[in-house]
Amino acid sequence: MVPLLEMVPTPGYTPMVGALVAMLHATRASTVDAVAGLDVTALDHQHDPSANPIGSLLAHTAAIEWCYAATTLAGSPSSPEEWAEWQPFLRLGPDAWAAARGRSLDAHLERLRAVRARTLDGLRAVEDTRLTELVTLPWLRQPATHLWVWYHVMEDELNHRGQIRWLRSRLPVVK
Repeated sequence: MVPLLEMVPTPGYTPMVGALVAMLHATRASTVDAVAGLDVTALDHQHDPSANPIGSLLAHTAAIEWCYAATTLAGSPSSPEEWAEWQPFLRLGPDAWAAARGRSLDAHLERLRAVRARTLDGLRAVEDTRLTELVTLPWLRQPATHLWVWYHVMEDELNHRGQIRWLRSRLPVVK
């Protein structure tokens, strides 16, 4: 018998928020699986001069989640120092590549874990009705619902997970 694939709400959250949390967990598990066993050389490898290294894609994934959690869930605004720490990773490119270079897989995974813990804490305080409320964020062209915001966080991560898989399949073989 083929096992049933289902997305059930994560306990400890309201039903819709719990379903969102289950999707966030599934998304992250696929990302972590895609980078399993990579060393710093692989994380820093640049396929061509305009390609994002895998490490910068992981750092960007953490930064996007941090940004949306900080702007839609945080109980208190993030400090300018915290924004400065995450800024290089919010947009991919040479600044993100340089800032992510030399970080181990464990360091990247720890940042992803820490950001996710903050997200989950924030989502525990959210009722389902919050997901359908509109939020206006300076970088969006129009207001969006909180549910759309979190869909975008997952969409961005899954898009970059696909890039990671493609890049990983093209890593040079070291003899």
